[in-house]
Amino acid sequence: MDGGASYNPRTVEEVFRDFKGRRAAMIKALTTDVEEFYKQCDPEKENLCLYGYPSEQWEVNLPAEEVPPELPEPALGINFARDGMQEKDWLSLVAVHSDAWLLAVAFYFGARFGFDKADRKRLFNMINDLPTIFEVVTGATKKQTKEKLSVSNHSSNKSKSNSKRGSESQPKYSKAAASKDEVEDGMEDEDDEEHGETLCGACGENYAADEFWICCDICEKWFHGKCVKITPARAEHIKQYKCPSCSNKRARP
Repeated sequence: MDGGASYNPRTVEEVFRDFKGRRAAMIKALTTDVEEFYKQCDPEKENLCLYGYPSEQWEVNLPAEEVPPELPEPALGINFARDGMQEKDWLSLVAVHSDAWLLAVAFYFGARFGFDKADRKRLFNMINDLPTIFEVVTGATKKQTKEKLSVSNHSSNKSKSNSKRGSESQPKYSKAAASKDEVEDGMEDEDDEEHGETLCGACGENYAADEFWICCDICEKWFHGKCVKITPARAEHIKQYKCPSCSNKRARP
């Protein structure tokens, strides 16, 4: 368990890069790798923590033995609550604690290497521009966007309102496709603004006009095709798309 202790980011940009790597790892654990994460959080084991590393790899492990630890430690004993609440609520709880830990690590580095007021403010603003892990896991920032997308889907393709979104409508939303349909209505700028709020359920990054996207028909979260290994050609043959998290879900005891 390296915990990121093998190197020390010393500038605002380096600390932010460290933050993004750890964040991506923890989002992966709570979304695309959720089945494996669930298995590793066995309530019968000792106090376990979820670690995210700058390499974008995650790990469920025991806390550091040294006191005080070299880095702030994440929430302890996340496995104990696993079977005592609904999985969705448990994952949301882990997400909130993961957000708190990421901030603690980032500003630990800031304090250790003497960031001044301006540096701290710049670091916070860079971090604050990204959605939190909690927002990614719960889809909290996408509700309004989804409603807008739903209206757009029904108006453009009413006969296929229950069909896959991956091949019929929004997920394959490229800049070129948007322009063709909406420049005539003078709505291109509005479209970019609307879809810019959409976040990938796997990596948490924003919508980009030149990227292929697909929407899960179960949880209604949007994903980069590359994050869930779905190509536009493959999407054409999928009647109902299920994201990795929904595909792996099974009845819990």
